[in-house]
Amino acid sequence: MAQPAAPTSDASAPNAPAPRDPAELRQRHEALQKEKGPLRARDAAAALGVTEAELVASRVGDGGVTRLSDDWDDFCHGLEALGEVMALTRNPHAVIEKTGIFRNVQLFDHGGNVLDEGLDLRIFRHKWGTAFAVRDVENQRRSIQIFGPEGLAYHKLFKFGAEGEEAFEAFATKFAAEDQSPGFVPVPAAEPPPEKPDEEIDQAGLLEAWSKIQDTHEFFFLFRRFKVSRMQALRLGGEFTRRVDLHSHRQILEWARDASFEIMVFVSSPGVIEIHTGTVKKLKLMGDWYNVLDKGFNLHLFEPGVAHAWVSKKPTADGIVTSLELYDEAGKTVALFFGKRKPGQVEQEAWREALAALPDAPAEG
Repeated sequence: MAQPAAPTSDASAPNAPAPRDPAELRQRHEALQKEKGPLRARDAAAALGVTEAELVASRVGDGGVTRLSDDWDDFCHGLEALGEVMALTRNPHAVIEKTGIFRNVQLFDHGGNVLDEGLDLRIFRHKWGTAFAVRDVENQRRSIQIFGPEGLAYHKLFKFGAEGEEAFEAFATKFAAEDQSPGFVPVPAAEPPPEKPDEEIDQAGLLEAWSKIQDTHEFFFLFRRFKVSRMQALRLGGEFTRRVDLHSHRQILEWARDASFEIMVFVSSPGVIEIHTGTVKKLKLMGDWYNVLDKGFNLHLFEPGVAHAWVSKKPTADGIVTSLELYDEAGKTVALFFGKRKPGQVEQEAWREALAALPDAPAEG
């Protein structure tokens, strides 16, 4: 499971972190590799106490890494020239990998879509910080890696084998930034505001507004209107929500496999949502990770990171849409599961029945 930078941040800003010496960081990384063997970039960065963007940026200028332009509109449209890629999006507890072409790009305001047959992405480029072209020649692997200002990997596109080298190098040359000096200074992410106590929330008003929703995208504005977090809305959701067993994803994925039922799986980073629509076939538990290992689609769920599981019902113009939603201890989304459905279609009853069959979570306390 591979892991997923902005022009370097302004280190002269008040309270900005001091930049790390890229040469010293490279030396520490080399020593770590000699001691531990090859590590994924995310794991190596954690072991060194730096962000992944800092680790990648320490190699800029040595021939292995090229800092790319942050002209995101041209950048996004240019990615189609890479041809078929493996696209990876991850958060701390879930990784999704899909194979396809970065094409049919639609950009609007700060957001956008990628709607290839293989790749289905929602991109929030106003949140992106910087990007790099990264070469791992020894393993014949090249990647375009997009990071947030805080140094987290938002999205990666991988090209494997020697046949993709020409297209990759052409893209890296075309979109190379003027500044090719090594280094990256992360900007600490703002802490989310604390939740209001549940008793201060207008629960009756929340539920009435919830019942009148016509599109699932309206929920963001609903939560903002009533000043509730997503987890708080689930707790106060009344008949619209039900807390279920933490291993519910296993039951749903196994049911979908056995029924050859097409589902939708959403995994997001702060800057990208990646979606799989279709069947699942090969399921495998490997240590703490529960995996889908299908051609063109891999999903890796780190089960100890799932602290909350909910079934949620959302009214739409086409009727109720039901989902299984996994969250971590901090209330951040791990993964979302829906039955396959297109706008204008009613949700399939088999999907609702499968979610209704999930066991309730054990009573707290």
